[in-house]
Amino acid sequence: MRQNKFHTIFVMLVGVAIITTLIPMASVADESRVHTSMAPISLADIVRQGNLRAPNLKSSSALVIDEGEGVTLYQQNIDEQRPIASVTKLMTAMVTLDAGLPLDERIRITREDRDRLRGSASRLAFGTVLTRHDVLRSALAASDNRAAAALARTYPGGANAMLHAMNDKARQLGMKSTRYMDASGLDSGNVSTARDLALLVSAAGKHPLIKSMTTSGKFSITNQSTGRPITLTNSNRLVRSSAWDIRLSKTGYTSDAGNCLVMKTVIGSRPVTIVLLNSWGKLSKYGDSQRIREWLIKVERKARKYSRASA
Repeated sequence: MRQNKFHTIFVMLVGVAIITTLIPMASVADESRVHTSMAPISLADIVRQGNLRAPNLKSSSALVIDEGEGVTLYQQNIDEQRPIASVTKLMTAMVTLDAGLPLDERIRITREDRDRLRGSASRLAFGTVLTRHDVLRSALAASDNRAAAALARTYPGGANAMLHAMNDKARQLGMKSTRYMDASGLDSGNVSTARDLALLVSAAGKHPLIKSMTTSGKFSITNQSTGRPITLTNSNRLVRSSAWDIRLSKTGYTSDAGNCLVMKTVIGSRPVTIVLLNSWGKLSKYGDSQRIREWLIKVERKARKYSRASA
């Protein structure tokens, strides 16, 4: 049964600190705006009050991790290896930054950067000249495939050297079920698991530039050959919503991978990592994100009520 495939794991922490400040919750919307400096209710209290129904998600694989306490709040098929589409670009960006390449170096978009696999469109016309900084931003925020290909082409040693670096980095991070075949994610041979991608998100979150670039809503880059701006939009619509506090994000889609989304965010007062793979339909990853958000806020509301009653 479908119900048996989905399960929630709550982990009891030994010696968890007693929460001294309990903030009543007026509504889901009000709680989502609680300042992040406020300590969330402890997971021990959440476990004690129990009887919490897990959200019914539309993604094939899902993982929600509490970053503050370092435990899994929800998991579903987290070791199922799947194509990851443009989530790949987080690794492309990391190895580019690890190589210490000059971000002000100019890169020309050429026909060599076109998408030969799926024929995807791009706002970056052939002949456009951008700084590596703007190419990187285009790949991360707008998920531009030509930008990712240009980063690989101009990597020391070329695209093959970048792929070697990407797979080496995955092994270093302990991503045992991950393999990269190209820098953009267009190749369905780019595969990973929700468990592995949580490691990728954690590592990417240590790069301030990746964090800032992936959370830009609408932005402009400059074609260095003409001086004209090119306006781009983040592929994650939640970044452009005032209701969300996104700290890092990356979307992905191919027909094989389905809709994918990974992100760091703050829900209520709890910093979390969310990984969603193969969501049904174009908007399902956003629907699942909202279901997770409402579920966690409800969980905290019940736990705080239980803690007050037990005090």
